[in-house]
Amino acid sequence: MKTPYKIPAETRIGHVHLKVSNLQRSLEFYCDVLGFEITTRYGTEAAFISAGGYHHHIGLNTWYSKNFPLAHEKGVGLFHTAILYPTRKDLATIYDRLLKANYPLTGAADHGVSQALYLNDPDNNGVELYWDRPKDQWQYHPDGTVVMFSHVFDLVDLLKELE
Repeated sequence: MKTPYKIPAETRIGHVHLKVSNLQRSLEFYCDVLGFEITTRYGTEAAFISAGGYHHHIGLNTWYSKNFPLAHEKGVGLFHTAILYPTRKDLATIYDRLLKANYPLTGAADHGVSQALYLNDPDNNGVELYWDRPKDQWQYHPDGTVVMFSHVFDLVDLLKELE
C-alpha cells in the first residue's frame, strides 16, 4: 500500500468466535466458571455469550468441529483470547473463583502495562484474563514505544484486593 494509513484510535476488537468440540462443556467453562451470560443459542450447535448484556463477546460453535480433538499447542491458530477486566479487584475475584474451582492456570505475568492470568479452555484454546494499569502508569522507551515485559505476577498480593 502506497498511502500511509493508521487505523482509528477508537477501533476495538468486538468479539471472538471459537470453534469448539463440545458446546455444553464450553458453556460450563465460559458461563459457570468465568461468569459470561448466554445471549442467544442456535440449537445445540452454537451459542453467543456476553458480559453486561452486549449482543456477544464470544461466539461458540460446533459447526465444523463437533467431537474433534483439542486444539494443538504447537500449531497454527489463535494463541489466546484476552478478556479485559475493568479493575484489579475484578481480576482478583476471577482468580479466586478459579482457585475455588481448582481450575489450573498455565501461567501468570506482570507485563508492566497489565497483569495477566493465563489458562486454557476445555478445547485447549488459550485464554488470558487481565486488567490494564492506568495509562499514566505505563513506561515508555526514548523512541516513544511502550515498555512491556513478562515479570513474575505476585498472585498472593493480587488476592489482597479482596480483603
